Amino acid sequence: MTAPTLGLRANLPQFSLLVVVNAFVGAMVGMERSILPPIAEQEFGLEAKVAILSFIVVFGVSKALTNYLAGRLSDAVGRKRVLIGGWLVAAPVPFLLMWAPSWGWVLFANLLLGISQGLTWSTTVIMKIDLAGPKNRGLAMGLNEFAGYFAVAGSALATGYVAAHWGLRPEPFYLGVAYVALGLGLSAVLVRETHHHAKQESKLAGDLPPGGAPTQREVFWRTTLTDRELSSVTQAGLVNNLNDGMAWGLFPLVFTAAGLGLAEIGWLAALYPAVWGASQLVTGALSDRVGRKWLITGGMIVQALGIATVATGSAIPAFVVGQVLLGIGTAMVYPTLLAAIGDVAHPSWRASSVGVYRLWRDLGYAFGALLAGIVADAFGLPAAMWLVAALTLASGAVVAVRMRETLAREIAKEAA
Repeated sequence: MTAPTLGLRANLPQFSLLVVVNAFVGAMVGMERSILPPIAEQEFGLEAKVAILSFIVVFGVSKALTNYLAGRLSDAVGRKRVLIGGWLVAAPVPFLLMWAPSWGWVLFANLLLGISQGLTWSTTVIMKIDLAGPKNRGLAMGLNEFAGYFAVAGSALATGYVAAHWGLRPEPFYLGVAYVALGLGLSAVLVRETHHHAKQESKLAGDLPPGGAPTQREVFWRTTLTDRELSSVTQAGLVNNLNDGMAWGLFPLVFTAAGLGLAEIGWLAALYPAVWGASQLVTGALSDRVGRKWLITGGMIVQALGIATVATGSAIPAFVVGQVLLGIGTAMVYPTLLAAIGDVAHPSWRASSVGVYRLWRDLGYAFGALLAGIVADAFGLPAAMWLVAALTLASGAVVAVRMRETLAREIAKEAA
C-alpha cells in the first residue's frame, strides 16, 4: 500500500471537509451562547450567579474529561469512530433544551453536550494535525479553530435573533437538530480515517528518545507539570478557557443589566467568537513564521485588556471594544497553543498529549464559571471580571518567563 502523503495541499479535500464538520461542532455550542443565561433567569427563576453558571460547570467538566479519553480512544480504535460516536451523543441535546421541564434537565443536556464536544472537537483537531504534518501546523490549527468559533458566533447570533422574534424556547433549538443531522451525516459518509498519516509522520520523525515511548502517566505529567513548554501551554489554555467561561456566563447578564435586549445581546455574544474565529486565519499562520511563545504571551495580555474594558463599560461602544479585544487576544493564543503541543510531542504520543492539554484547558470552563459565580454573588459582577482579568495577565507572565520557543526555525535562529 502506498504511504500516505502529509501536507495541506496533498490532503486538501479531506482537510476542507473536516473544517466544515468542525463548524457544525462549534455551532452546537453557539446555540446556547446568548440565550441560556436569560432562560435560567426568566423561565426557571434562578437568581444566584453560581446557579445560573452551573450549566457551564457541567459542560466544562464533562468536555474536559472526555477530551482526555478522546486522545487515547482515537489511537486505540481510530479517529473516525470517535468522531461519529461524538455526534451520536449530541443527538438528544437540542430536544432536551427545547422541552426541559426543570433546570436539572438543562444540566443533563449540557453533560451530553460536553461529552459530544470532547469527542468531536478533539478528534477533528487530531485529524487535522495528522493530515497537515509538521510544516503548516499553525495554519492547520488556525483553520480548524476559525471554523469552530466563527460557527459559534453565527449560531449565537442566529439563536439570539430567533429568540427575540419567536421566544426563548423551543424555536432557537431547531437549529441544533439541523447541526446534528449535517455533522453526523458528513462524518459517517465522507470523512476518512487519518491514523495512518500519524504513523507515517512518526516514521519520518525518526527514533524515539532513549527508553522508548512514554507511558500514559508520563505523558500526563509531562504535559501538566514537568515539561517546561508543554506545561506552560497547558496552564495558558486553562486560563484562556477560564476567562471564556466567565464571558459565556456573565457577559449576557452584564449586557442585560445595562438595559440591552435579546437581539443586542445576541449581536454582542456573537462578536467575540466571530473576531476570535476570523482572526485565527491570520494568527495560526503567523505563528508558523514568528514563533509561538510571544504570540501566546501577547494574546493573554490583550485578553486581559478586553475583559477590563467590558468591566469598566456601561454601554454598547465599550462592550464592542471589549469583545473585539477579547476575540483578538484569544485568536493569538488558541491555535498557537495547539501548534506548540504538536511541535514538542512526538507523533507516537501526540494525540495523548493533546488529550491531556484539552483536559486541563476545558476544565477552565468549570473553574471560570465557579470562580466568577462565587465572586459575583459575593462582590458583584465587576469584581468577578477584574479578578479574571488579573489571572489572565498572570498567565501570560508565566509563559513569558518559563516557556522556551518551540517552533523549529525560531529555535535554529536563536542557536545561530
